[in-house]
Amino acid sequence: MFASTLVMALREIRRNMLRSVLTTLGIVIGVGAVIMLVTLGQGATEKVTADVAKMGVNMLTVVPGAERRGGASVGAAALTIEDARAIKNQLPSVATVAPSAGRGMLVVYANQNWSTTVTGATNDYFTVRDLKLDAGRVFNEIESQGGTPACILGPTVQKHLFGQQEPLGAALRVGQIACRVIGVTQAKGQNTFGMDQDDFVIIPLATFQRRILGSHDVGAISLSATSDAAIPKVKEQLALLMRERRKLPVGAPDDFSVRDMKEISDTLSSVTGALTALLGAVAAVSLVVGGIGIMNIMLVSVTERTREIGIRLAIGARAHEVLLQFLVEAVMLSLFGGIIGMVLGLAGSYAAGRALNFPFRVMPEIVVIAFAFSFVVGVAFGFFPARRAARLNPIDALRHE
Repeated sequence: MFASTLVMALREIRRNMLRSVLTTLGIVIGVGAVIMLVTLGQGATEKVTADVAKMGVNMLTVVPGAERRGGASVGAAALTIEDARAIKNQLPSVATVAPSAGRGMLVVYANQNWSTTVTGATNDYFTVRDLKLDAGRVFNEIESQGGTPACILGPTVQKHLFGQQEPLGAALRVGQIACRVIGVTQAKGQNTFGMDQDDFVIIPLATFQRRILGSHDVGAISLSATSDAAIPKVKEQLALLMRERRKLPVGAPDDFSVRDMKEISDTLSSVTGALTALLGAVAAVSLVVGGIGIMNIMLVSVTERTREIGIRLAIGARAHEVLLQFLVEAVMLSLFGGIIGMVLGLAGSYAAGRALNFPFRVMPEIVVIAFAFSFVVGVAFGFFPARRAARLNPIDALRHE
């Protein structure tokens, strides 16, 4: 009986092909939108996590000034090299410590110039920030002590100043300092916020302090924990150590800030996850709209086929068999829309991911849920027209014109 009902339903759908396609359009859009938005949201979350991870390995950063709305507080004492040494010596869960200082400056080579961020740092800075060299080397002992000016370029600076030329060994002017290029880092590209992670020049911290900054201050201290699990403990110990070194009385607010890359990553992932869920819920509304469209068309179909229903009931068909026939038609329309929407949603999310440079990550559970929801919509919105057809009086149905 069910096989015969299924054949009849497919025949009716095929007989009114254009109307059937238009009827399923709402389901197609609903399923496709849900899958596409959730898939893109998952890809965005992974990209945010990967971009934050590129900024450093298990990294924490200490900067002077307490966190306040609108920026750091003014007047906080600067950090020092001694602070970095104390962190290295007194916190066993810290693997690497890298003090640094930076300033926006103009760099010049021959007749080319480029405004970039010049950072004074030690070799540990490359480890903490997960910077790998594409060519050349890091600073040697003489360069690190500020005796011989040397610099390492980011790929963006290399491209704008040297183009296709070999930069290693070239004399570069950084402000009023002439330094020799000894290395070029590997490209990281733009992060999620559109910031170029390759636009920088790194020189030895001692050189930066003596010849650019004019003091022994440190702008920030970056450090990496021995493991991801050790970050909360390191963050707590770091705050206590800095309060002690800066002689802050009990109850006084911190005049420094500790930035946790993992915390930032988790926050951003939480935000993108919430937005994905919200957009998925909004897209799911179109499934309900599609279900209403199926119900309307099935009611029209019942009206058009009233005499057919009357004949079936008159020759012995039972009410539940008529109900099953129309219910199967509604479910088939909904499932066809779900299948098409699933294919279009996956294809659209793949194309959009390529365009936005998001990783393509399919969540099988979302595909299954969206497809199952289309089935539920077919049953829910197809039941009323099917019940109306099953309750027709055979005599009145045969008289229908």
